[in-house]
Amino acid sequence: MLSIEIFCYNDFAENTFVVHDSQECIIVDPGCIKKQEVNELIRFIENNHLKPISIINTHCHIDHVLGVEKIKNYFNIPFYIAKEELPVLQSVKLYASVYGYPDFIEPVPDGFLKEGATIFLGNQIWQVIHVPGHSPGHIALFNKSGLKCISGDVLFNQSIGRTDLPGGNYETLIKSIRNKIFTLPEDTIIYPGHGPETSVNHEKRFNPFFSENV
Repeated sequence: MLSIEIFCYNDFAENTFVVHDSQECIIVDPGCIKKQEVNELIRFIENNHLKPISIINTHCHIDHVLGVEKIKNYFNIPFYIAKEELPVLQSVKLYASVYGYPDFIEPVPDGFLKEGATIFLGNQIWQVIHVPGHSPGHIALFNKSGLKCISGDVLFNQSIGRTDLPGGNYETLIKSIRNKIFTLPEDTIIYPGHGPETSVNHEKRFNPFFSENV
C-alpha cells in the first residue's frame, strides 16, 4: 500500500518525505541536519523494515539538501536530481556558512532525471514532471494511481514558491503550475516542500495567484 510519511526538518521548516510501497521506499528532499533529525529519519525507515532504493530531490536549494550526504552514505543508495539543478547544488557550499551550516558536504548525484521519466517503487509508478520557475531544474513527482504529487517548492497551500533566487523566474513558475500541475486530475493531493498538503482543485479555486479562471 502506498504511503507518504512527512517529516519537518531544519530551520526552514522543510518537508522531507519517505514514500513507501511493498517495503521499498524513496527519500525525497532529505533536509535533516541535526543529529536528532537524521536519527529520526533513519529510525523510522529501519523500525518499519523499509528498503531505501534512492534519494530524489525536487530541487537543490540548501534547505532541501542538508541531509542528502548523510542519508546517502548511511544507506548506500543513489541520489538523483534533474541535470539543470547541478549548478544550484554546487552553489550551496558557497553560502551554507552564512545560514549557519559551515560543515555542509556537497553530495554528488549518481544520475539525472528528465521530464517523463518513470520511477518504479514497489507496485507504484511515479512520473517525473519538469516544473521550472522556482529553480531551473525543479521537478515534481506524480503518482497517477494514487493521485498524489510531490510538488517541492513550486506550489504551496494557497501560495507559490519564491522566484527571487538565482535561476528563479515568476512567469516561468506560473506557466509550470498552469500547464503541468493544474492539468493533473482535480482530486490530486499536493505535497509541498513547506506547509500542509493541498489539492489541485483547492489551489485552482483559492490560490490568490490564480484568481482568474484557469
